[in-house]
Amino acid sequence: MKLVTVDSSMIHAVGYDAETQTLEVVFNTGRTYLYRNVPPEEFDGLMAAESKGRYMRANIIDMYPYSQVSARRRR
Repeated sequence: MKLVTVDSSMIHAVGYDAETQTLEVVFNTGRTYLYRNVPPEEFDGLMAAESKGRYMRANIIDMYPYSQVSARRRR
């Protein structure tokens, strides 16, 4: 999954696989999470949000099943 760096105090990068509806989020802490069953509209909303962290907290965190994956190196 290709990750895109975003301007956020909470999130370093995000990626999305429309086929599997999987959202990958690399937080500034270095922790990486995969959120499953995330519709494309939700990813579009995240990318368009003025505050990515606020959008994550309101619309994605604790709303979709997730798992933590091994930390990625920040690039």
